[in-house]
Amino acid sequence: MNAVIAAVGIMLVLSLCRIHVVVALIIGALAGGLIGGLGMEGALAAFNKGLGAGATVALSYALLGAFAVAIAKSGLAHALADKILAMVGRQSKAGEDGVKWLLICLLMAVSVSSQNILPIHIAFIPLLVPPLLYVLTRLQIDRRLIACVITFGLVTPYMFLPVGFGNIFLNNILLANVSKGGVDISGVSVTQAMLIPALGMLCGLLVAVFFSYRGKRVYGLQKIQQAERGTAEYSPKTLLVAAVAVAVAFVVQLWLDSMIVGALLGFVIFTASGVVRWKEADGLFTEGMKMMAMIGFIMISAQGFAEVMTATGEVKSLVDASAEWIGNSRGLGVFMMLLVGLLVTMGIGSSFSTVPIIAAIFVPLCIQLGFSPLAIVCIVGTAGALGDAGSPASDSTLGPTSGLNADGQHNHIWDSVVPTFLHYNLPLLAFGWAAAMLL
Repeated sequence: MNAVIAAVGIMLVLSLCRIHVVVALIIGALAGGLIGGLGMEGALAAFNKGLGAGATVALSYALLGAFAVAIAKSGLAHALADKILAMVGRQSKAGEDGVKWLLICLLMAVSVSSQNILPIHIAFIPLLVPPLLYVLTRLQIDRRLIACVITFGLVTPYMFLPVGFGNIFLNNILLANVSKGGVDISGVSVTQAMLIPALGMLCGLLVAVFFSYRGKRVYGLQKIQQAERGTAEYSPKTLLVAAVAVAVAFVVQLWLDSMIVGALLGFVIFTASGVVRWKEADGLFTEGMKMMAMIGFIMISAQGFAEVMTATGEVKSLVDASAEWIGNSRGLGVFMMLLVGLLVTMGIGSSFSTVPIIAAIFVPLCIQLGFSPLAIVCIVGTAGALGDAGSPASDSTLGPTSGLNADGQHNHIWDSVVPTFLHYNLPLLAFGWAAAMLL
């Protein structure tokens, strides 16, 4: 049994059995390390070594949580919710449907923009989504639909548009690693190569929106009232301070490429302005960090998991074994490469980290099977992107959960991971295979 397959399988099964993702990641990593021949001490050493890699991201989201609580204290969140609730109150049933589509389009636009126009990735979620939960609950909108909408906006732009994070993934990582394998990429349009796989993502989104989750779903209104609708007085001054803090945080993040400094400065502005009283600052800061604690611990654990998988050397063995099974069959070859990419990314939780690992073996194999440079870019890019949506350890699923579960009514595995896996990974497998065979 390959250690990577075993570790990822154990992690996924435990997660589906509602065992906490952090526990599932630790058990999966240790089991993979034992199967891979590291022994318990070696597996623990590798796991501990990897933990440090996730500390920066975890601290970033902890500070972002504190910033989000300060925004809620300013009343900006309630002002936004009150405006939309007023729209809902004035609408007929048909009008409520219009508000529903307005919210979906808003979240989609912000999610897509977070990858290119304003590359802040999932930093917007704890700021924008929790204030809207009361409205979503009143309209009985299925939160699994919102999870699918946000995940689509987080993943599809970087795998298709070479701007922002897409420039990093497509040009700096994908094309660079394909070129290292000896492929001439001078005439390759990366957008053309990833067009059909991106259409697979769009197909999955349309199924989620118009079929799977179009019906209403009832959530406990009292829980969201307790979580988000506490007394919050706001005035033009507090709203102005909130707007300035948000703008400063985003500008600083883009300037210094640091969510930590951006969120910290935003919180300082709230404190210095008096919107957050000095004697309340410590309690609010702690409350915000608690809100994002789960996503932080999962990301830290995922880095430990990934380090154990790398230490076993079984990722390369998995890729090599797949190459032996393929033989000269182009169709089987594409399917196996995409499947391996799915398994590796599901475990590591990052498409950006997966491509360099799989490209070293997949590119020579693609050349041997006679694929064109355009098809090779498509295969490696799709294999890397597979598993980002639908991985318990991916920020593309952790991000939506962090916002939608503010009142404890959105399960990470069954309401974020499983829906995004079914609606994005399966179409991406099918469309990626078809694209490789056609290009």
